[in-house]
Amino acid sequence: MESSQTASSALERLTFNNTALKRLPVDVSAEPSSRTVPGACFSRVGSLQPLLRPRIVALSQSAFSLLGLSAQDVLDDPLAPEYLSGSRLMPGSEPAAHCYCGHQFGLFAGQLGDGAVMYLGEVESDTYGHWEIQVKGAGVTPYSRDGDGRKVLRSSIREFLCSEAMFALGIPTTRAASLVTSDLYIGRDPLNNGERILERCSVVMRLAPSFIRFGSFEIFLGRDELSGLQGPSAGHHGIRAQLLDYVIESFYPHIQQAHHNRKERNLSFFREVTMRTAKLVAQWQCVGFCHGVLNTDNISILGLTLDYGPFGFMDRFDPEFVCNASDKRRRYSYQAQPSVCRWNLARLAEALGSELKAADAGAVLDDFMPTYEAFYLCGMRKKLGLVRKEEAEDREVVSDLLRVMHNTGADFTNTFRLLSRVPWPEGGDDERATVGPVVDLILKQCASIEELKVANKPTMEDRELAMILSMAHTNPVMFGMVADRPDVAQQLELMGRLKELLETDQEELKEKQRDDWIRWICRYRRRLAREFDGTSDLHLVKQQRLRVMNSSNPRVVLRNYIAQNAIQAAYKGDFSEVNRILKVLEDPYMDPEPLCQQQDGAGDEKEKLFADGYDAKPPAWAQKICIT
Repeated sequence: MESSQTASSALERLTFNNTALKRLPVDVSAEPSSRTVPGACFSRVGSLQPLLRPRIVALSQSAFSLLGLSAQDVLDDPLAPEYLSGSRLMPGSEPAAHCYCGHQFGLFAGQLGDGAVMYLGEVESDTYGHWEIQVKGAGVTPYSRDGDGRKVLRSSIREFLCSEAMFALGIPTTRAASLVTSDLYIGRDPLNNGERILERCSVVMRLAPSFIRFGSFEIFLGRDELSGLQGPSAGHHGIRAQLLDYVIESFYPHIQQAHHNRKERNLSFFREVTMRTAKLVAQWQCVGFCHGVLNTDNISILGLTLDYGPFGFMDRFDPEFVCNASDKRRRYSYQAQPSVCRWNLARLAEALGSELKAADAGAVLDDFMPTYEAFYLCGMRKKLGLVRKEEAEDREVVSDLLRVMHNTGADFTNTFRLLSRVPWPEGGDDERATVGPVVDLILKQCASIEELKVANKPTMEDRELAMILSMAHTNPVMFGMVADRPDVAQQLELMGRLKELLETDQEELKEKQRDDWIRWICRYRRRLAREFDGTSDLHLVKQQRLRVMNSSNPRVVLRNYIAQNAIQAAYKGDFSEVNRILKVLEDPYMDPEPLCQQQDGAGDEKEKLFADGYDAKPPAWAQKICIT
């Protein structure tokens, strides 16, 4: 009987060591209500808040393998829905919540913390490494403030799928092992318009070596001049040193071993965090990913993508793309992400205080943008198949491509994927005729004149815009000063584009788009020709180009409308779309040809997904999806 129980409860076999709770100060108060928590990095969660009839929506085999488990092991466990949702404790787990602060939209917000996340513990083995296990949406913690500590099916599907999609794209990320829903309902206002609806409470089990973030160090900040708030552990420099030691010794052991001087060790740590953050945001930019809420409490100290809220993968390329409908000032736009990450690193340096010399930290921050740009250009070269040579012109080739994509409203993901079809340059060919077929394919990914009119409509309020235009006639000097402001210059540029579009028609637009693309592709082919030095095997050079491009340009990403289709089906009790999309996202760089060769049925699932058009230009209704 005992062996049967052991065989049926795979999750009970996990061995927890819960290092963070042993190494860092823990608030042991049994008080369940939200409160300020001084002098602690974690708070115990005294009682569980079980879901009503929890059931599994989806599991990630890849993520569970990190724990030495298979998805089938978990499915065979009758208690799995309860364990995975935080409704029942696995032996050895110690529920807790992490205390952190954060700068939200540029303003220090004081204590935040895990308001909807429960730390279960950490497991470690020689084979699978060190993994912290969390459940997100398991109920109230001391950091829930006015919230209920719950997450709903809609947001949980998005986080589950995107965590695994990012991993498959090769981008550092926290992982999502499981998604569980229930018959417990909670009121939410998904459109932020005052209309609350009842939604199913759901829980994602997340994994990472650690979920410590920049904001974890901000609990030691003194009173902020702008907000008037301070960290709950302001002045507790001993605990700050303890947290820093724990992070470096546990997750940057090579730095700990290389330095005997504390300040030198800390500077080396800050330099590596800066490098990892620069590399991460470069990888985001290369796949058109926008995080949406790059507050300091959402930036991992390990350089992982952390917290999937109002994220979005760009459809039509737009450097001003904003995926968070509540980001009215466009602080976290696609093109702003690198500079925001640098700003967040500066806040981390401030939070580390005397642990770093300010001048040394400043020098590291000065290197951030060049480091980011090097990573970004390296990624873009791979996306263009320029892997054998690095030329000064490459930066301009990339910027010209993005300019053409922006002007023509080209789909970011699909256009890059199509560039592998640009023919290798051969001497004496009729270039326009040669590139014509691939240009035709790219034009199908470009926006219509009506779509571009909508895209180029100024976002500034009509009254404010009218006042600026009036100033151009009445006070040219003042207008010149105002027009130099980046926000105003952008609005005037939009107006210029819109005027141009209003004076043309669809046929004229298509011809202009065709000319723009032919011009750029001809330039690209000239650069491509220089990849071959005349001594290598040309056939191998061509093969390498295609291999690198097809492994750098995904065929499919988790666009908002794809996630929305899974959400709509799940609302009706059909979880098959979540699982079908997961299968495809786990292999985003696939070629269509090998699908029919798969024997496990996965090929049929993927073919159906692509038959649904998930690798085509998104439908018009996709533009109306509002994520806040």
